[in-house]
Amino acid sequence: MSGPSRASRRRRLRADWLSVVVLAAALAAPFASTPDAARVMWVIGARMAPASAAAFSFTEEEQRDRDSEKRRRSQGSGGGLDAACRAELGRHRTVVVIAERTGGGLRTEQSAYGSHFQVLSRGLRNLGVSTYTQEEIRAQIAQAEVDAYFRNDPDAALAASRKLGADLVLRGTISSRSVFNEFMGLPEVAVTIALELADGSGHVVAESGASADSYSGYDTLGMALRLLNEQASGVLVKLFRDYCRHHASDAP
Repeated sequence: MSGPSRASRRRRLRADWLSVVVLAAALAAPFASTPDAARVMWVIGARMAPASAAAFSFTEEEQRDRDSEKRRRSQGSGGGLDAACRAELGRHRTVVVIAERTGGGLRTEQSAYGSHFQVLSRGLRNLGVSTYTQEEIRAQIAQAEVDAYFRNDPDAALAASRKLGADLVLRGTISSRSVFNEFMGLPEVAVTIALELADGSGHVVAESGASADSYSGYDTLGMALRLLNEQASGVLVKLFRDYCRHHASDAP
């Protein structure tokens, strides 16, 4: 199931921002009739400005949305990759696997990442890369073989790739850092997605990634999905451009 739309997120952020403004006014009310009123409001505004600029700048978010849409359109037909690279990619089939790094290790159950998988697969198809559905992956390889892609077990990874007939593996690892901002009274979540492109045995041939901060809560996977929607197109172009350069340099 997809997450909330950007429009609904903006409405929620506006409501949160209004609450912060009301709180600031309430804090300043006891000083309203004193000479210190202006100074108090200035201090509150100065303390709030960095956070509001980072978390509640609607104009900037809308501009990012427009920029992301432009990138998706320009890259929808393999933009950013030359003809030789697209031809090379057309000869391969890529399996996508995703994991989240948690306190207990890597969570590799692919059913947890259906929406993330769809974003990456769509980006790959836009570049002319053939992929597998999650149903095809589940039908042909076991969970232990999926795990092999993340534990650097080349023999098991190669066996899994041969079962699928996959030439390349796109491995995504989600990491996060969560802290509570006591002044703002909001949780801060920093999310990073490391993307690695490997051959069938798990040997990494290209890598890239994306990262972002949010004040939206502790929903790491929701933030990761938003991050992929915003940045996956450009990150995938870089990843496969690097792969093509690597492949060309290795060619006899």
